[in-house]
Amino acid sequence: MWSGKTIAAFCALTTLTACAVQKYRPAPLSPARTRASLEARSLADAGLHEFFRESSRVPPATWPLSRWNLPDLTLAAFYYHPALQIARARVSEAEAAIITAGARPNPTAKADAGGETSPESPWIAGLGFSVPIETAGKRRYRISQAERLADAARWNLASTAWTVRAQVRSTLLEYLAASRNLSLLQAQERVRAEQVELLEQRLAVGMISRPEVDMARVQHSQTLLAVGTAEGRVARADASLAAALGVPTAATKGIEIIWPGFDEPPGPSSLTPARIQEDAVLNRLDIRRALAEHSASEAALQLEIAKQYPDFDLGPSYAFEEGAHLFSLALALTLPVFNRNQGPIAQAEARREQMAAQFVAVQAAGIAQSERGLATYTAAMNELAQARRLVGQARAQEQAAQKALQAGQSDRMVLNGVRLQTAIASLGELDALYRTQQALGDLENAVQRPLLPGDIQPLSLQSPVLDRTRKR
Repeated sequence: MWSGKTIAAFCALTTLTACAVQKYRPAPLSPARTRASLEARSLADAGLHEFFRESSRVPPATWPLSRWNLPDLTLAAFYYHPALQIARARVSEAEAAIITAGARPNPTAKADAGGETSPESPWIAGLGFSVPIETAGKRRYRISQAERLADAARWNLASTAWTVRAQVRSTLLEYLAASRNLSLLQAQERVRAEQVELLEQRLAVGMISRPEVDMARVQHSQTLLAVGTAEGRVARADASLAAALGVPTAATKGIEIIWPGFDEPPGPSSLTPARIQEDAVLNRLDIRRALAEHSASEAALQLEIAKQYPDFDLGPSYAFEEGAHLFSLALALTLPVFNRNQGPIAQAEARREQMAAQFVAVQAAGIAQSERGLATYTAAMNELAQARRLVGQARAQEQAAQKALQAGQSDRMVLNGVRLQTAIASLGELDALYRTQQALGDLENAVQRPLLPGDIQPLSLQSPVLDRTRKR
């Protein structure tokens, strides 16, 4: 029969095991509450203010901000954007996998009781334990693999953050260009309206024919149509910017958006090919993620090689039979007779080769993208310089026409025509500036690093904006 101490020890063991069990906590989703939460998002949110104070190099002196620039809007997107919340959740899952990988196998216990017909001692009882023991460093390799996969998940989070930042920049560029395009078209419309008025005055005195006035009216109507199209472009750009931030369109209404240096992109001479290629090779987040994934494949191969060596179970047991106390020690292990894990080892080796080839492909793509981006940006800057020379000439002609009018050597019709040429040249300059800023954004995406001073610096695993504890 079992002794009282044995029974007490067994009961204590089962009780402690039960106390360590975690309880299930439901977390249901409510579409109505989620919708209300999304619609309530604001750029004046107190939580966003706290996020700014923790993440900005220079915390805001007043809140809400009166003026928003690209770094400010990027931080707001880091706070709200759902893609980052998903990436943070994946990091949490990968970090939990490290705990799983480091868990040691639990021992097992069994007890049995019975009897026999012997009159001396009819009771038979037994108690046994089995302790699994891993060999060849399998747990160490398993932990290493999980840690490298967690690093890859963190780099994926950083890469997602860069993608969000690129979306914010792209939509902000579209919004500012659309707004300025609308202003220039409105100015051109006023010049064309004046042109129609002047031509009608000449028609009234018989200086010109009706077709000339009709042509001017058609051009004025086309400009009015372009103004309406530009107004729609501004509205769409505003909605796209709000979506890039992860907030409703109402949240961006009434805020002042600025972009210092928008009209003066950096010259190609400040972006040397050697520096751009170095950033493309060393700074890109997908390259760092590929390195972490390759390291994980190395650890996975080490784990599969270690599995050639069998684990074993050590099983001490106790039995009470016919008044005698019996003790024994059992050892069990799997004999590697029919296979020595050749298949999983071959798969792990192939996976490592695949990760190595993928790393080379990512690095080569980064170099090619950076070289193409720099060439495109250089060409765009040359085009912008040419457009600005044309605008400068048009403005000089406008000033000359204005002076000639004041001196009585010209008339308003000549000045109107010169002003119209200036308006058309200004639209061309804006189009060239827009393409230049687009090319600069593509170049930044190639190296995954801001190329303007004062912007959010390259993201790293230690960046406070990527802290998963700040997810919403």
